[in-house]
Amino acid sequence: MDNGTAFFTTPPFSATARAIFDTTPQWFSFAVGLLIAYPLLINSLRHRRLRKLQKKFYFPTRESMAKMTDEEAFQIQKETAQLEFPFMFVKAGQFALFRTYGIPTISHLLTKTGQFSKPETSFKRYTDTAALIGEMVENSPTSQRAFISVARTRFLHSGYQASGKILDTDLLYTLALFAVQPVNFIAAFEWRPLSDLERCAIGTFWKSLGDALGISSDILPSGKTGFRDGIQWLEEADTWSQEYEAKYMVPDAQNRESADQATAVLLYNLPKAFHPVGLQFTSFMMDDRLRKAMLYEPPTPFWTKVFSTLLITRKFILRYLTPPRPLFFAVSNTTKQPDTNNRYHRKSWDALPYYVKPTFWNRWGPTAWVAWGRGHPVPGDQGEKYYPKGYHIHDIGPKYFEGKGQKAIEETMKELKISRTGKCPFH
Repeated sequence: MDNGTAFFTTPPFSATARAIFDTTPQWFSFAVGLLIAYPLLINSLRHRRLRKLQKKFYFPTRESMAKMTDEEAFQIQKETAQLEFPFMFVKAGQFALFRTYGIPTISHLLTKTGQFSKPETSFKRYTDTAALIGEMVENSPTSQRAFISVARTRFLHSGYQASGKILDTDLLYTLALFAVQPVNFIAAFEWRPLSDLERCAIGTFWKSLGDALGISSDILPSGKTGFRDGIQWLEEADTWSQEYEAKYMVPDAQNRESADQATAVLLYNLPKAFHPVGLQFTSFMMDDRLRKAMLYEPPTPFWTKVFSTLLITRKFILRYLTPPRPLFFAVSNTTKQPDTNNRYHRKSWDALPYYVKPTFWNRWGPTAWVAWGRGHPVPGDQGEKYYPKGYHIHDIGPKYFEGKGQKAIEETMKELKISRTGKCPFH
């Protein structure tokens, strides 16, 4: 027999290897196959939603993205925020708001108005901000709810802008953070970065929202000549905000005062014994510039290693072991329909239960038990203190602004119905 014949007739396994293979229990072979196949399957399923999104909103080239409309951007961002990366979008929004307190002109205004003078007002302000932003990002840009929330926000800012207490650059900086921070957080901590389609949608949506809020982007490099698309606006807003921080984000005692009140919200439901760990994590999520401006100490090397390991492990688990979130589990924290009194409710609460309806689940569910264990109120406690009947969008804000500004809101809404039609904000 020649060598060629021998090659095709020689068994592929040695006798010892074949014996081991033949005696291996069938369940073990199945388990090994499952361990290999399951992560590959999950990884494929995890990317399927993005593929469907890219097919549904077909922008095959960067040039074609220049025509993305505000309505398309809203739909893309909503799916990305509520189904793909809901946890990180929420955390990025929280830290975007937190980051603004590193600018003394912002932190001084908060402490001067008393909004961050005690937990009751700081928690209320946090919930009001979350409610208004939720109304803007969870509803179509041409919807009545979006119009009212934009108009209410403009009214709340108008007095401070007129008196020079809020600078136009502070407003643009805040807007830029709400657009940029989710992109940066997802790139750093999530199981995949955002695609160009998703980044363009975020830039397009927030540029349009900025226009609706009366926040000018003219100071950006392409502000006068025009932006190519949402990606360019996003990148320029990111670069400009970093330059703004380098100039204006400086250490200040009132930065620390505002940061401490914000941290109290973030750590509210954490047992006291774990507050030092929570503070370490809060510091870990800051960069050196913000940490210095807030007068916070850096996390210890031990906790830096722990948090980094946990976040890396989370990435792996999400990408290879956790199926994608189904549509009926989309994360939304505002009710879709108003009640009989035309009020809306928050579905959950991070700290004090403002605007949360006292349903059986909200008063007796797991979150309520945690609140009780900490001695904290649950929805429906203390009468009307936490607005258990919900909110009218046009009344959101500090108590002294309730019932005020209706004429200004109506005028702004008339303007928005003409100027914000869901079309491309760049053309």
